[in-house]
Amino acid sequence: MFKVLVSDRRSEERSPREQLKQLDDSGVVAAFLDGNKRAFGELVERYQNRLLNFIYRTTGDRERAEDLVQETFIRVYRHLHRFDQTKKFSTWIYTIASNLAKNELRNRSRNPLVLFQTLMKNRQADERPLEWEDNTYRPDDLFRKRHLKSQVDAAVEQLPEHHRTVFILREMEGKTYEEIAEITATNLGTVKSRLNRARNNFAQLIAPVLD
Repeated sequence: MFKVLVSDRRSEERSPREQLKQLDDSGVVAAFLDGNKRAFGELVERYQNRLLNFIYRTTGDRERAEDLVQETFIRVYRHLHRFDQTKKFSTWIYTIASNLAKNELRNRSRNPLVLFQTLMKNRQADERPLEWEDNTYRPDDLFRKRHLKSQVDAAVEQLPEHHRTVFILREMEGKTYEEIAEITATNLGTVKSRLNRARNNFAQLIAPVLD
């Protein structure tokens, strides 16, 4: 009984911000819909950088990506009351961001993409995202890596938009096939087909550089 009282007291002593951080996304969404305005700031903190990286990798324009992240959160704020709380919030917000990124690309005559900061060690497994090298290199490794990165960027830029999107969501964001299907509004078979083609296409494009 004493332990329960102590636990309750500690819970009460936590700041509102700390209490929000203990919640999962669904709990934070529920708190916001119940009138806790701080909860929206918690959602922004959790997803701002992740969405910025995703949109930047998709569009290749960091400054524009920052604008689109802001637009994403504006739409989330306006329409969160319509969100189906039986679904994953992460999938919903990535869907909004993905649609904004697609619209951005459609409005361009060309869309350069800067995607990878590292090269994969292992591309064998189809059921998990690619594994990336760590950030510890010798000076000669770094020089070679910078050269290879420019080649990788050029190869990725040549991937068709619909292949590139599923490629980024899977390999960089670690999304499941089911989540990608929902985000891109396509069926599971199409996601797997596009991802397989994207991987094969990328491998063919980058192979001459790695030889």
